[in-house]
Amino acid sequence: MADIKFEIKDKLGVISESSKGWTKELNFISWNGKQAKYDLRDWAPEHEKMGKGITLSAEELNSLKEILNNMDL
Repeated sequence: MADIKFEIKDKLGVISESSKGWTKELNFISWNGKQAKYDLRDWAPEHEKMGKGITLSAEELNSLKEILNNMDL
């Protein structure tokens, strides 16, 4: 399996934290030297491991924001 390289350009926020210290975070990340995107996923305490997540372009994040703003929470 190929090494995945990432650079967290901006830590935008922590959504939750598990009892084992893993955090669900929204970050702005460059994957494998490509243009940075918004990224939502679980991270180990020192960012040495990560869980599955999703990456979103600015347009996709804006669409998600509109959907969330229209929900009754």
